[in-house]
Amino acid sequence: MRKFLANIWAWARVNKAVIITLLVLLGVDRITKRLTLLFLNDGYIALAPYLHLRFVQNTGAAFGMMQGGNIALIVISLLIIAYLIKSWKELCAMGPVVKWGLVFILGGALGNLYDRITLGFVVDFIDLRVWPVFNAADSFITIGGVMLAGAMLFAKPVPKQEEK
Repeated sequence: MRKFLANIWAWARVNKAVIITLLVLLGVDRITKRLTLLFLNDGYIALAPYLHLRFVQNTGAAFGMMQGGNIALIVISLLIIAYLIKSWKELCAMGPVVKWGLVFILGGALGNLYDRITLGFVVDFIDLRVWPVFNAADSFITIGGVMLAGAMLFAKPVPKQEEK
């Protein structure tokens, strides 16, 4: 146990920026969702013609899939988070864009997981009128996914070794 804690402490010292970024992402997510719960109970706020703030209790996944599947989505989230943590070193070796994409995905996944566990649903509030209602954590996951996709699309090919 002592060695395990020493390894975590050593990792944390090297990855201060990752930890700070994760805390900021989680903070932004929690604050925006808390404000939504406090001020948008039954109504909505129109900020622009295509930007409204509206409270939605999301018991499913993206685009309304798996409505009512909170337990399954908690398990899936935990498995994804565990995989990302277990594979952190190997995935981050692919470059800084991959590393920061993973940070954004983890931040978003942890934010929505917190809601699922504590509330039984995810708080969504950003309504663009042409897209399903979403939240800051969903945005972080999307940003991270775009970063990972970009890293894969624009990765330099590894030169093949010639056979002798």
